[in-house]
Amino acid sequence: MVRLPPSEDASLIHQFTTGLQLAEDGVWEATSSSKVSYPDDGNVACAEIEDSSFWFRHRNQVIAAAVKRYPPPGLPVFDLGGGNGYVSLGLTAAGFDTVLVEPGRSGAQTGLRRGVQHVISATVETAGFRPGSLPAAGLFDVLEHVEDHLGFLRTIRTALRSDGRLYLTVPAFQWLWSNEDEHAGHFRRYTVSTLRSVLAAAGFGVEYIGYFFLALTPAVFALRTIPTALGIRRPPSTDSWRREHGAGSPRMKRLTSMLLDYETDRVRRGFRLPIGTSCLCVARAQ
Repeated sequence: MVRLPPSEDASLIHQFTTGLQLAEDGVWEATSSSKVSYPDDGNVACAEIEDSSFWFRHRNQVIAAAVKRYPPPGLPVFDLGGGNGYVSLGLTAAGFDTVLVEPGRSGAQTGLRRGVQHVISATVETAGFRPGSLPAAGLFDVLEHVEDHLGFLRTIRTALRSDGRLYLTVPAFQWLWSNEDEHAGHFRRYTVSTLRSVLAAAGFGVEYIGYFFLALTPAVFALRTIPTALGIRRPPSTDSWRREHGAGSPRMKRLTSMLLDYETDRVRRGFRLPIGTSCLCVARAQ
């Protein structure tokens, strides 16, 4: 792994933030901390399955397709709450320089080891972003973890440039709620309508919004939502995550790949899917 010289890294970080300090391991960190609604072992569990998971791979493909169709007005993209840097690396591979911002120290360190060039261990509130400085930001399955999502989005709007773009993914449809959401620290799931509404209230105009993971909707409802409602679904574990993210037999993997490739192509062309287990949105500061 080749990293930028410390002086170049510092120059970029200080251009957008204040009050961060560089730790010995190469992670920029805030001098204060705040609590987030996310399992303590969440980043470790995700790191074990991300590289082999069809779910994480497809989400990266959909995100990259959206960012390419609606490119940021400048770089880098700040991957807020970016976990282990899986999306950051995907965006970098797609040609978009990215800064990983992750409050969990283990996630930030994993991102650094994986090869993310710029890593900040902080929340949006403690990162010290300069008002009106960020060209673009990503919230990839982050917003549902924030109780005051409107206030959170307004904070990001303040940090963004006047023409800045925000890219989001969130879990879709409250009727798909299960103990998976409870374990993950979610406060809600979204529809196109509810996500558009809170973004508008925070000062964003939606440029693209739609669902993805359409093919997973029946399975999630049958295997997660109904058993949770009946009280017979066990709490999620790393083993259960591995099974669910493995996509099953070779035939099932081929079918899943075909369906998901279709979704990626739809997003690439700017089309929208009517249903899915996740929602994808591109919004612009107004």
